[in-house]
Amino acid sequence: MRYASVCDGIGAVHVAWQPLGWECAWTSEIAPFPIAIVEHHWHLPNLGDMTKITEADIERYGSVEVLVGGTPCQSFSVAGLRKGLDDPRGNLALRFVQLAAAMRPRWVLWENVPGVLSSGGGRDFGCFLGSLAKLGYGFAYRILDAQYFGVAQRRRRVFVVGHPGDWRRAAAVLFNCDCLCGHPAPSREAGAGVTHSVAPCIGASGRGFERTGATGGQDPVVACFGGNNTSGPIAAAAVNAKGGGRYDFESEAHVAGSFGVRRLLPVETERLQGFPDHYTAVMFRGKSAADGPRYHAIGNSMAVPVIRWIGERIMAVEALR
Repeated sequence: MRYASVCDGIGAVHVAWQPLGWECAWTSEIAPFPIAIVEHHWHLPNLGDMTKITEADIERYGSVEVLVGGTPCQSFSVAGLRKGLDDPRGNLALRFVQLAAAMRPRWVLWENVPGVLSSGGGRDFGCFLGSLAKLGYGFAYRILDAQYFGVAQRRRRVFVVGHPGDWRRAAAVLFNCDCLCGHPAPSREAGAGVTHSVAPCIGASGRGFERTGATGGQDPVVACFGGNNTSGPIAAAAVNAKGGGRYDFESEAHVAGSFGVRRLLPVETERLQGFPDHYTAVMFRGKSAADGPRYHAIGNSMAVPVIRWIGERIMAVEALR
């Protein structure tokens, strides 16, 4: 699979997907320190500001099968001013859709905080999904929590997967097929099992979709499907739409020990996100990177195991083509 990564950050998608044999065509990032980290490890073309990417740029690097990005969350977070799409950072979500229109990848993957679900009374997220639908993408979305993927932090994020045409391929990535066929998995106690076997229990009906069971430890999920072959209006399941911003490791990441409370080490925060030890310990502007920029960059990243799981699910669906 060949992919392009916008709002690339410190390269969580590369850590997650290149071991799967995927190839990155290009990235887009403007923050100097994350750029230095990705350059140190991966040496990938960086097209810079995603708002300035042209069709000539896209053509130069060839077609891709996946467009992935976690556009800035601050405008959607309940911890911020909640300006949504009126904030230039929030508007990058629509720029993501514009790039999808120009590139026409077979898959799109977008990530943000749960607060996006309630931003603007839900209209902001609806605008984003509606824009994907107008391009002909069927889509599904779900809240996934990193703690169920093997890392020691509670980190809930909304993931949107899109595929041209019918919504079923997108839904098959985020949801177990049995649940989509009206055969929900048996209930589990909260936290039981692992995410690979967790079923969201969304059952199909003529009127849409209903949440019908437990989520194996995951918070109540959101599902919304669209595309060229949907019957009836787009339907959404009930949602526990708690918001929340990115975790601020620099100011809040502390651990209690026998000698009191201390701040987490940078390497510990790397582990919380599923990165290799010392992944962010690179040279920056002629000297070893300070802890502050490392905390900030790690906290803004996506959790590697979650992205790897989604990549594996995409590969499994691709194998059915």
